[in-house]
Amino acid sequence: MRLWIKDPIAILAEGAERGVVVEDGVIVELVARGREPARHDTVFDASRHVVIAGLVNTHHHFFQTLTRAHPSAINKELFPWLKALYPIWTKNVTPETFRLGTRLALTELLMSGCTTAADHHYLFPAGLEEAMDIQVEEAQRLGIRMTVSRGSMNLSEKDGGLPPDGAVQDEDTILADCERVLQKYHDPSEGSFIQVALSPCAPFTVTKHLMRESAVLAEKYDCRLHTHLGETLDENDYCEHHFQCRPVDYLEEVGWLNDRVWLAHGIHFNDAEVKKLGHHCVGVCHCPTSNMVLASGQCRTKELEAAGSPVGLGVDGSASNDNSNLMESVRHALMINRLTYDATVSHFDAFRWATEGSARCLGRNDIGAIAVGKQADMAFYTLDELRFSGGGDPLATLVLCGAHSADRVMIAGDWKVKDALPVHMDIGRLRQEHGEAARRFLDAL
Repeated sequence: MRLWIKDPIAILAEGAERGVVVEDGVIVELVARGREPARHDTVFDASRHVVIAGLVNTHHHFFQTLTRAHPSAINKELFPWLKALYPIWTKNVTPETFRLGTRLALTELLMSGCTTAADHHYLFPAGLEEAMDIQVEEAQRLGIRMTVSRGSMNLSEKDGGLPPDGAVQDEDTILADCERVLQKYHDPSEGSFIQVALSPCAPFTVTKHLMRESAVLAEKYDCRLHTHLGETLDENDYCEHHFQCRPVDYLEEVGWLNDRVWLAHGIHFNDAEVKKLGHHCVGVCHCPTSNMVLASGQCRTKELEAAGSPVGLGVDGSASNDNSNLMESVRHALMINRLTYDATVSHFDAFRWATEGSARCLGRNDIGAIAVGKQADMAFYTLDELRFSGGGDPLATLVLCGAHSADRVMIAGDWKVKDALPVHMDIGRLRQEHGEAARRFLDAL
C-alpha cells in the first residue's frame, strides 16, 4: 500500500513540496512542486500540516519525571542538585514508579514529535535490576523507537564518588547485565525499533576499569557508548583532582575516543579538546534547557560541528528541564545558540541537531531525514493556535513561535499520534497514576 502524504503547508525536505510517498514503512518518493506521484494507492491530506522528520532525542533520564521542580533541588547547580536528589531517588525508585516514569517520559516525547528516544538510565537500587526490560516493554507498548542505554554507577561516596552506596552496583553485576541486555535486545538492523548502548554515568560515579570494560563489550556487540562529559566546571575540577587530567584526556585514557561514542552536554572543552573530539568523530548531545536550568554553561555547537563531531539534541533529565518536550528544546537550542554566537544561527540549525545530528550520534543512517530510503518517521504540526497567527515562514514559525505539540506523528509508516493524542495511551489515567507515584517522592522530604 503506497500512501501519498499530499500537499503539506511546508515540509523539511528539498524537492518534496507536494509531499512524500510511503510504502512498507519507508519513504519511497519525494513529490516535487508541480508533480504527481509515480504511483499511489491512498492519500492523506496534509494541507493543514507543517511536516518535519521525526525528532530524535539523544539524552534523557526518564525516571526523573517523578521529581520535577522538587523542593529539595530547585535553584541548585549540578553537584548540589545531585546530592539533594540521589537519596530520594535511591529510596523511592521502584519497578512500579520506574515504569510510570518511563511511560510518561516516552508519551511526552512522542506527543512533542519525537520518534526515537535514547534514555540514559544509571540508577539501580536493590529491586530495580530489570529496569532495561521495563523500558523495552514501555517503548514497544507506545510503538516508539528507542536506544536503551544500560547505564551504570560503581563509585559511591565511600569510594570518593558522588552517589550514595545504595545507588550503585558492583562491576561484575553491571557487566553481566550489560551483556544480558545486549544479547536480548540489541538489534542493529535497518529500521530496528530497539537498540542498546552502554552508558557508564560520569567520571565522578564510575571507575576507569568499568569504562574500559564497557568499551570492550561495545566492540564485541557493535553498539554505541554514552556518558556525561564536560558538563560543569566542577566535573573538570573533579577529574583534575582525582585523575590528574582533564575530562577529554580521561576519555582517551579509557579507550573512548572513537566514533562509537556520543557524549551528553560537552560544554567545558577547550579548543584543543574540541579539535580532538572532532578528529575522532565523537558525538555530542546538546541539552540546552537543562544547561540553562542548572546554569552549567553553553555548548560549543558551531566549533564541534566544524571540527567533525556530530551534534545532536536532548531534553536531558526531566528533573533538570523540567519536561520531556523535544520540540520545545529545539526552540531553546536556537535561542541559547544565538546568544552564544549571533543571529545567523537559524531554525534549520536547530532542526538539524534534533534530527540528522541526533541520528548520527546514535549511529543510525536510516532515520533523521525526509528522504527516499529513510524510515517513514515524521511529525506533523498545525498552525491553528493563536501563537502561530501571523507567522510568515511556516518552518521558522514552528520554532520561533514555540510549537510544542504535534497533531500527528508517524513511525515506520504507522500513525502513533492522531489529533494530538497518542493512539496507544490513556493520558488521563497516566497523569493520575504518575501523579500519585510522584507524591511519594515529595513525602520523602
